[in-house]
Amino acid sequence: MFKGNMRKFSSQLGFTMIELLIVITILGILAVAVLSAINPIEQINRGRDTGSQSDAEQLLSAIDRYNAFQGYYPWQEDANDLDTGLVASSYDENGWTPLATDGTLPNNDGLPVPVTFVEAGGVDMSYPAAVWIEGTDTYSCPIMARLSGGDESIHPTGCRGAQELKDSFVTRLHNPSTRDLYVYNSGVSGASTYVCFIPQSGAFEVAAFDRCAEGLPEDVGDIAEAFICAGEYPAGTNPRTSVGLASDVPMSCLP
Repeated sequence: MFKGNMRKFSSQLGFTMIELLIVITILGILAVAVLSAINPIEQINRGRDTGSQSDAEQLLSAIDRYNAFQGYYPWQEDANDLDTGLVASSYDENGWTPLATDGTLPNNDGLPVPVTFVEAGGVDMSYPAAVWIEGTDTYSCPIMARLSGGDESIHPTGCRGAQELKDSFVTRLHNPSTRDLYVYNSGVSGASTYVCFIPQSGAFEVAAFDRCAEGLPEDVGDIAEAFICAGEYPAGTNPRTSVGLASDVPMSCLP
């Protein structure tokens, strides 16, 4: 009799097959309702933006670590170089030009410099560490080389690598499928370095718009702020339109 009562009690605690099917059906209906309300394109773009944000954080941290240990930025020749700014003078079909034609850095109120800048476009690249990925002559050490493994074949001391970034990270940034990152430092004493990217998701775009509406920090020059927040640029093809976005999409910047 005791065993019979236990079997009866156990059967009351469990679910019948019909009850399980009903629960599964209800869960399926709820799952379909939730998925139908989600925009898959937005989720994909948000994932890409999150990846770009992570890349920006890694690059910015590497630049700050390099500066803290070496005493100068990776785009400066050495600790005696007084020009701490990293800005671009124009944008044309050849890409961003981080140097003026005489090989000197332009005014400090310029535009952010793309990390994926590769070719010199005929510009004098005699200023050391002027480009990001590939040097164009024996006198220019790529900034990314200084941050990663270096290339002493370019210069035995001026192009040593600080190992702040893995070579695989640099290679991935060089991949055409990787979203461009833009680096800016006005060169003003005490100015911060900023790493920006063009967001493709609505969530990141709204956050960037809100930050621009509040006003960027004072160490961001007027020309740079106009480009970051409103897409204004001197000449050439707006990099936003090249990825199918509106020309005035604000950039997302760190910090």
